[in-house]
Amino acid sequence: MSDPPAAPRQAWPTLLALLMLVAAGGATAASLDELQQSADPAALLDGGKRYFYGVQAPQSIDRAIQLFCQAARYGSPEAQYRLGDIYARTLAGKRDEVLAAAWLLRAARSRYHAAKARLALWDLTTAVLPAEPPCVLSGQMVARTLPRPSRDVAPSQSPAPEAAANPLPAMAMATKSPTRAQIERLVRALAPEFGLNPELVLAVVEVESNFIPTAQSPKRAQGLMQLIPATASRFGVTDPWDAHQNLRGGMAYLRWLLDHFDGDLSLALAGYNAGEKAVQNYGGIPPYVETQNYVRRVARALGVSEEGLGTVDARPRAVARPALGGGDGQQANPHTTSQRRLVAMDEPG
Repeated sequence: MSDPPAAPRQAWPTLLALLMLVAAGGATAASLDELQQSADPAALLDGGKRYFYGVQAPQSIDRAIQLFCQAARYGSPEAQYRLGDIYARTLAGKRDEVLAAAWLLRAARSRYHAAKARLALWDLTTAVLPAEPPCVLSGQMVARTLPRPSRDVAPSQSPAPEAAANPLPAMAMATKSPTRAQIERLVRALAPEFGLNPELVLAVVEVESNFIPTAQSPKRAQGLMQLIPATASRFGVTDPWDAHQNLRGGMAYLRWLLDHFDGDLSLALAGYNAGEKAVQNYGGIPPYVETQNYVRRVARALGVSEEGLGTVDARPRAVARPALGGGDGQQANPHTTSQRRLVAMDEPG
C-alpha cells in the first residue's frame, strides 16, 4: 500500500459528493447516548463497529468498547469476540490476555467459531479467568500475558478434529515465515470475520507483496498487505512482520474503506493504494499511474476487467471457481490467483 505524492484538490462530482455527505451525516446514525439506551444487541453491535472503524462516527476505541460491552451483556457472541480481540491486541493501549481470554471463552461458549481458534493460541490449563469479565477502557488497561501451548506433543496424541480443521493454532508457530499455503489458509479463516471474501483479500495480498511476508517498499509499506506505519498503528498492528497481525490490519483497513465508500470496490482499492483522502479529493480513482495500475492489477488477479469490479461480491458469501480453459485449448490452473472467478451466491428466499 503506497502513498503517492499529494496532488491539487479538485471539485468532487455531484454524485460522489452526495454519497460522501450521506456517509458522514450524523442524521443517519444514532448518537452514543441514543445507542446506550437501546436493548437491541444488533443495534449496539453495529454502533460499536461504527466507532471501531470510524464510519459514520468518530473513530474511538473506548466508545466501541462501551457499545460492544452492552451488546455482549445482552448475549451477542460477536460482541464478546470483539472485546476479546481488542484486549488480545494493543488496540486499547495495552495487551491484557487474561481479560481477552475471558471474553473469548464466553464467545466460544456461544458457539462463535473464531473465538475457539484464538483461545488455542494460549495454554489455559492453569489460567484463572474472571467468570464475569469487565469492560475496561483504555485508561484503565493493565498488561497481562498467558503462557503459550507447549510445542512438544506426544506422537500418540492427535489434535481434536475441530483444532485440526482450523489453521490458526498451527499458524501461531509460523507467523514470521509462513508458506504461501499457510497464508492462504489463514486468510480464508480470518476474512469472514471482517465481512470480506477471502478471494478478494488473496488478490490484494498477491498484488501488494506476492505472498512475501518480508516485503518492504521504498515508502516503508511493510509485510503481506504492505501497511505503512500510520495505517498499522491505526488498526492496532504492533508488529507488521507478523503475518497474522499484518493480515488483520490490512483486512480491517479494507473493510473500513468498503464501508467508507458505500461498497464501491474500485474506490476502496484506490483508497488502499493512495489513501482515502486522495480518492475524496479527486472524487474517484486518483490520476496516479501507480494507483490506476494497482486497481487494474487487483481486478486481473480476481479474473475480471477493471469495469468488472462492480460485479465482484466483496462479502464472504461469494465463492471462488477456477476459470475455464481459453480458446487456445490451454487448461486453466485452479491454483493460479489470476484465474480466480468470484461468483455471488443468491440470497436465500
